[in-house]
Amino acid sequence: MHRAWIVGGTAAALLGAATIGAARAAVARIERNPDPLPYGRLAREPQGEEVIITRPDGTSLRAIVAGHGPPVVLAHGYGASLLEWNVVWDALLARGHRVIAFDQRGHERSTLGSAGTGSKPMAADYAAVLEHFDVRDGVLVGHSMGGFIAIRAVLDHPELARRLRGLVLFATWAGRILDQAPQNRLQIPLLETGILQRLARTRAGGVLFGAAQCGTRPSPAMISVFRDVFVRQSHRPLIPIVRFRREDRYPRLSEITVPTVVVVGSADRSTPPSHSHRLAAGVPGARLVTVPDAGHLLNWEAPDVLVEVIASLQQ
Repeated sequence: MHRAWIVGGTAAALLGAATIGAARAAVARIERNPDPLPYGRLAREPQGEEVIITRPDGTSLRAIVAGHGPPVVLAHGYGASLLEWNVVWDALLARGHRVIAFDQRGHERSTLGSAGTGSKPMAADYAAVLEHFDVRDGVLVGHSMGGFIAIRAVLDHPELARRLRGLVLFATWAGRILDQAPQNRLQIPLLETGILQRLARTRAGGVLFGAAQCGTRPSPAMISVFRDVFVRQSHRPLIPIVRFRREDRYPRLSEITVPTVVVVGSADRSTPPSHSHRLAAGVPGARLVTVPDAGHLLNWEAPDVLVEVIASLQQ
């Protein structure tokens, strides 16, 4: 019995060492990948006028606005900030757009009021942002969680939908986020328990977590900036957001009347292409754009594609 315990313990130790060794080797390979965009470019926040929008529950939404012309409103995903739009921001300004982005409630420099997080108050935030800036004939772009909330916003706030001439559902879903998404079955429970946040602060954990959000050729610079933004969020009050997985708005997609384009990376594991196919099939007249080999960080992996999609909706 003692010998069996020793043999079993030795086998477990060897397996653990092999796993650690494989992780280190994977990290080393990823860190040797080329960077299409340098770290400094990705880490630079969009430039514009800062505006604070106060909500009835005490939430303060921090927004940035710049430019003149056809308006575009950008809504980021979970654990991120308006920084994620920096590359797209500059391209849209160069094309003559008025560009608006905001930190979602509880993220980065937006505070969290008494209503907390949840798709209902967050969808109402979208309506407030569009009203504050008096958006007319605008395009709303929602990335990941931002797209999920955008769907509820256009369904539940007719006044918001009337301000839009286009909707871009960008690497996102309409509910049932665990369906055909094994990565979410792992990372969401880890997020809820706080383990993911701790892992992301380590070198190996941060690189592997960031790489899981990228496509087939993860960029070390993109991973680094993504991780930096993710780990500086206060996640505890944000955890109720991940309960979105219990919501399902696929049955209501046929009610969306705003012209819609769905964009997804073929290698996206957080919001897999199967969800984008359902979105495009469910929204009347929606068009699906698939970016080969790209992952969940389409804002940096394929900014030119997004800019062209926005332009197509403004014509």
